[in-house]
Amino acid sequence: MVDRLHIKILLDQGHSFRAIARSMDRGHNTIAYEVNVNGGVLGYNPVNANIYARTRKKDTRRMWSKIEHTPALREYIIAGLEKHWNPDEISGRMKRDHEPFYASKTAIYEWLRTVYGQRWCLYLYSRRYYARRRKGKTSKKRMIPHRIGIERRPRGSANRSRYGHYEGDTMVSGKKTGSTAALAVVYERKAKYLDARKISSLAPKKFIAGVNEMLDGANAKSISLDNGIENREHKQILTPAFFCDPYSSWQKGGVENGIKMIRRFIPKGVDLAPYSDDDVRYIIEILNGKPRKSLGYAMPKEIMVEQLFKNKKIPVGEIALRG
Repeated sequence: MVDRLHIKILLDQGHSFRAIARSMDRGHNTIAYEVNVNGGVLGYNPVNANIYARTRKKDTRRMWSKIEHTPALREYIIAGLEKHWNPDEISGRMKRDHEPFYASKTAIYEWLRTVYGQRWCLYLYSRRYYARRRKGKTSKKRMIPHRIGIERRPRGSANRSRYGHYEGDTMVSGKKTGSTAALAVVYERKAKYLDARKISSLAPKKFIAGVNEMLDGANAKSISLDNGIENREHKQILTPAFFCDPYSSWQKGGVENGIKMIRRFIPKGVDLAPYSDDDVRYIIEILNGKPRKSLGYAMPKEIMVEQLFKNKKIPVGEIALRG
């Protein structure tokens, strides 16, 4: 407030912005901005300027309020959440589609944490109002015959510059269920395309059969796997396999994240046996229809149509059935 009174006095004395800035050891652009946004040279009022500044600061902390006061924006966000899009994907797709309104992912998250948006938090993958501290995952080291380390996988896979490089993993039933049913899951690293097949157990032959069914005709060039026992017969996979270092699941983080997204529909600890193949296809179709930030908010299924399957002229509907 004292600085604003000083500016007012010097303005009334006819001093320029540069002269005022020198006397206050500030940049002249700072003084010009302060005066111009608060009434100009003739209308500058230090008391009102102080009130306006506090109001602007308060409004900045309440970015979510725009959502409540813009019905079309609110409906767009809710529709995206109901399609299992996260706030970042909603915000990015909004900009990509050139909608007449916009809200950042931060504003959407803030809105979800208010009494106005809490009811829609159930559509978030976490279903929480706050970030939970995650525990690191570990995996047991297995002996894999003819194992080739992940450091030798093709450069196009390592830097995601080429299509056709996959990651593979399994999603298992809860231990307490006693069920051996599982999902074989693959993930295309560049297109972010996810696919899954239900398998009756983690027996190597079952897992390999599921993976080969998904990779058949997909022009696969490599696949990155962990050191699980289900990968012992990796030589039977339709494409060369490369293995992560022990306790380094982050080296195939794409498929790990894909399984996390599937867990939104099939919670951890449940028995996978009751879920049908159609149930699995339905879930995968939803996830491949989510706009992804790393794809410029395009959808993985759009990228697959354009890149991997464009020469085969496979309809989108058939691609959905593949995953």
